[in-house]
Amino acid sequence: MTASFIDGTAIAAHVRDSVGTAVEALKAKGIDPGLAVVLVGADPASASYVGMKARMCKRLGIVSRRVDLAGESTTADVLRTVHALNEDAGIDGILVQLPLPARVDKHTVLESVLPAKDVDGFHSANIGSLVLGREALVACTPSGIMEMLRASDVRLEGARAVVLGRSDDVGKPLALLLMHANATVTICHSRTKDLAAVTREADIVVAAIGRTAMVTSEFIKEGAVVIDVGSNQVSEREQVVRLFGEDSPRLEQFDQRGYIWVGDVHERDVLPVASMLSPVPGGVGPMTIAMLMRNTLTAARLRRRD
Repeated sequence: MTASFIDGTAIAAHVRDSVGTAVEALKAKGIDPGLAVVLVGADPASASYVGMKARMCKRLGIVSRRVDLAGESTTADVLRTVHALNEDAGIDGILVQLPLPARVDKHTVLESVLPAKDVDGFHSANIGSLVLGREALVACTPSGIMEMLRASDVRLEGARAVVLGRSDDVGKPLALLLMHANATVTICHSRTKDLAAVTREADIVVAAIGRTAMVTSEFIKEGAVVIDVGSNQVSEREQVVRLFGEDSPRLEQFDQRGYIWVGDVHERDVLPVASMLSPVPGGVGPMTIAMLMRNTLTAARLRRRD
């Protein structure tokens, strides 16, 4: 058996197309969905992500507003900006780009976003609604993973799913989404005993633990579906060769750029065992931005009572 790749890029394109069509319909009714992104400081990676989101908004017809705050901004400075956006009728979604500078209280800032405008799905009110199975804005990466599984015709009802990682933005909400889809869910973490034995029982394994190529064939039972959420930069040529081999196109990419992005799954080792695998890049990554666009659309509909 050799696993087939789950094409997150193609699935994300389908999501974006449906969002674009729905945005056009809203505009015909005089409603212009709007997304504001707050960027604190000048971190190059964060600025790049914000630019990517702005370009996607423009492509789909969503009004995009970028608010730049100085790196020395305080929690109070960020809160004033968020409160102003909360009151702005033209803004349906607010995203505070993470990470924030150490001096800014992340929890206080995220809790200050109106739940109805919380397109990141991080507010405790939205998380509470998710726990209860009520309609809510759900974190983009977990909802994107669920979209990938459904688009790939992966049976969720009755399946045994293991989520590696218990983060607030991926692991915990994803476990709840899988549970609501009638999967039997186990959450594993750094202190789980005999981790590989636990994951080998799973029909679906989601790796979101932040360790380069940690999940090998030892962790996967024959025919399991594997979703790789990891995004780890590898900047040593020897490690690339060890993970992908001398003849891999990934080595060519490394030689061109001096680094590549690698997931939490050892792709070459797992491919002969799994039935499906989401690649890195081209898997979960494109889905996250696509689901942000969908969340912005959902927020516009709910706020404007479409």
